[in-house]
Amino acid sequence: MDPKAKPLIRKRTGDYRWQEVDVLRYKQEGSAPFQDVTRQVLFDVTDPPSQLRYFEVAPGGWTTLERHEHVHAVMVIRGRGQCLVGDEAWEIGMHDLVSVPAMTWHQFRAAADAPLGFLCLVSAERDRPQLPSPEEDEVIARPLQGKPVDSGSR
Repeated sequence: MDPKAKPLIRKRTGDYRWQEVDVLRYKQEGSAPFQDVTRQVLFDVTDPPSQLRYFEVAPGGWTTLERHEHVHAVMVIRGRGQCLVGDEAWEIGMHDLVSVPAMTWHQFRAAADAPLGFLCLVSAERDRPQLPSPEEDEVIARPLQGKPVDSGSR
């Protein structure tokens, strides 16, 4: 760590919002299928080059089904839902950890009645996401299809 670097303090301003952190669209509209997702870049550091981001998926929403050459380290900090990693679907909730290996299909879905908020740590130098073909999409996402999110409290 640079001994001359100054600490960065950003105070919480509300529910899952922080000072000087913009709430952004998850992706550009039309670039990939998703529903009701926002992102915030909490830290964008150079040593090591990485970003810590907060994603929030509104009730009933989902992220894009995609894969990358980079890995993801995820911690759920709000709500509950499901994640698809590879060919398995998992129920996820508060404080669960999800590791997404490189070149592994993944998607996050919020419960119908609760948001899903998670921190995601990634390399600052990332490749563009790869999307499945329509035929692949149906097969890859099958573990999530017809599997309702557990409505119990986690």
